[in-house]
Amino acid sequence: MSPRNGERLKKNQLILGLVVLVALVALVAYEQHQHPFDWGMFVEQFGRADWQKIGIAAGCIYLGYAFRSVRWSWLIRHNKKVHLFSLVGTQVIGFTAVALIGRIADLVRPYLVAKKTGLPLSTQIAVYIVERLFDAGSMALLFFSAILLSPKGTLPHPETFEKFGRWGLIATLAGALFLVIVRLAGETVATFFEKTLGLASKNLGLAVASKVRTFRVGLDTLRSFSDFAFTLGISLAMWGLITVSYFEGTRAFVPATQQDSVSLAKCMVLMVSSGAASVIQLPVLGWFTQIFAVQKTLEPLFGMAQETATACAATLLLVTFLSIIPVGLIWAQFENVSLRRIAKESEHEAEEIAEDEPAPNNAR
Repeated sequence: MSPRNGERLKKNQLILGLVVLVALVALVAYEQHQHPFDWGMFVEQFGRADWQKIGIAAGCIYLGYAFRSVRWSWLIRHNKKVHLFSLVGTQVIGFTAVALIGRIADLVRPYLVAKKTGLPLSTQIAVYIVERLFDAGSMALLFFSAILLSPKGTLPHPETFEKFGRWGLIATLAGALFLVIVRLAGETVATFFEKTLGLASKNLGLAVASKVRTFRVGLDTLRSFSDFAFTLGISLAMWGLITVSYFEGTRAFVPATQQDSVSLAKCMVLMVSSGAASVIQLPVLGWFTQIFAVQKTLEPLFGMAQETATACAATLLLVTFLSIIPVGLIWAQFENVSLRRIAKESEHEAEEIAEDEPAPNNAR
């Protein structure tokens, strides 16, 4: 990516942020007009909440960062063996950067791991891609399994969710099969896409082929079935902790007499709505879009009043996403790390890697 394209991307992000801000303000104004918001009742919900459950939810999230360290350490062990928990700091600081700066800071984690281990950044970006693929696959397996195994009547419009669950599992398995093919014959797959898509657009063909080759480099970290099984097991355990966090965080705002209404399937729906809202994570503004998305999901699922749903959504965001910020900032101070500086450095080095990438006909 050239400097001019980088500036254009930042300008587009600014425009997108302004559009989202205007849309969010308009939605809030409309909601306030249609259904006046009781701010006193909203504040009162935090006093009524079960903070022991919220504490359990936060503990699950913090434990998840240790699982992330173990997974990343395992994925690089063929290139360099490090202690399984030695990368906790890179994960904590990296997610703190994303929470404060936005998705543009996603490459901070591979950048910090590369600096800490002395491995090339390109290999750690490949590991990052594999990690995200396991995240998506693990969440999909848990989500669709919870939907298909949930008792009748747990979710509204169960036939729609069941159909969605079946097709989702099929898509997840198809994605896993594609990764196996890329792992075994990545260069052949890349050449196929390069030639096929190149008939319509040469640049598109080259871009897709480049991505497939990057996937192939990352998948080289999985050299045996035990590598794959361990990585999948760690990923499922980590997402299981995140699910428990949503489960306990939601129950904290549900009266004791209605605790049975908080099911695993409903919490998985909450996770998906939150995840969908965070795809384009804008600095600070993205927090409010996530709160709005989760609040709108909580109201029909649990019959919550909008004040209760908003308080619960804000708490879930705080616990699952923002609670790491204080620890991350303190850890960054001890490591003498500037979040903005490493966000820019990681983006710049990733651009240089993309520009220096060898042409496809030179790939081996």
